[in-house]
Amino acid sequence: MKNVMEYKGFMGTVNYSADDRVFFGKVEGINDLVTFEGTTVDELEAAFEEMVDLHIEDCKREGKPVEKSYKGSFNVRLSVDLHRKAAQVAAAKGITLNQLVKHALKRELHEENEVD
Repeated sequence: MKNVMEYKGFMGTVNYSADDRVFFGKVEGINDLVTFEGTTVDELEAAFEEMVDLHIEDCKREGKPVEKSYKGSFNVRLSVDLHRKAAQVAAAKGITLNQLVKHALKRELHEENEVD
């Protein structure tokens, strides 16, 4: 991955505005909109860490969850061809389409050895 920062288990995506000559970012995986910016990488990193710390403090004070909750299911939209090929591969392997997608995600995330 690129253009991401990590701090205390939080991820921030980073962009650059040539018009404003500023780096800016957003904390991902939370229920609130938390942004940060800086004109240098050092400023950007400091702003990101400050906003993560403030987010954690705010959530604790308000009794809100610090991270977004995930329910463990999501919809994937595919082309008809890709859907057909995936279903055929799953059938040939003797697994469900859901299991095929789960295995593919684990491979992509380098978590093949994790237990469900």
